[in-house]
Amino acid sequence: MKEWDYSKPWFHGSPMLLNELLVGSTITQDRELARIFSHKPSIVAFDENGTRLHNGKLCGYIYIIDEEITSEDVYPHPATTMNPGEEWLIKRGLKVRKIDETKTRAEEQLSEEEEVELLGNLKNR
Repeated sequence: MKEWDYSKPWFHGSPMLLNELLVGSTITQDRELARIFSHKPSIVAFDENGTRLHNGKLCGYIYIIDEEITSEDVYPHPATTMNPGEEWLIKRGLKVRKIDETKTRAEEQLSEEEEVELLGNLKNR
């Protein structure tokens, strides 16, 4: 993405304590999305109001990428279900710094019925 501002902060969410990300890890410039990823969901969806919902159950951490990122370091996730530019993969290991701890929020949790419905919709694509 040539018109992307790579100088803005980049984040990673994980339930694990980290110092460095490995090649192929996911990063984003959307701190809230990183917070959701910190709960290790297998599903992230949007309701009719655009609110993000997920099925992650773990507490975790938000990290900021602690070094400069250029277009040579990242590429858009090829199989993302997110909007363009929200989810990127890294081409090299990157140092990270923990900036926050996270807890799940009940209002963001998908119900079992919603999970089944979403998974059924994916299978029918």
